[in-house]
Amino acid sequence: MGANAAGARLEEQWRDILSVHARTMCEIDRVLHPHGLGASDFEVLDILASASPEGGDQCRVQNLVGRVHLSQSALSRLIGRLEKDGLVERSVCAEDRRGVWVSLTRKGRDLHAEVLPLQRAVLARMLNG
Repeated sequence: MGANAAGARLEEQWRDILSVHARTMCEIDRVLHPHGLGASDFEVLDILASASPEGGDQCRVQNLVGRVHLSQSALSRLIGRLEKDGLVERSVCAEDRRGVWVSLTRKGRDLHAEVLPLQRAVLARMLNG
């Protein structure tokens, strides 16, 4: 197989991945919208819901940046919205005043538990079908 054919196949695979991602994100947005959430909002809640217990269920905002595919400023705005909605709380890290911790509130944990099956059902439909 020539280099052009191999390159074309890689490009096609890449476009297929992007297409599945875009369709899946749109579908997650659609099913979570009635609950006041989007796909990125859910990702933050999901990461915080599975935060390690030794951290007191807190996560540094800096650690979220690498896991949620948003810029730091977009993530900060998203966290601000979630905080305004009472789903997360922010606090300053005592050891490093520049660090900010984020944790789920009871309301955030309850909403995450409510919508988790919806998000997982979308993943199952879009990725297994």
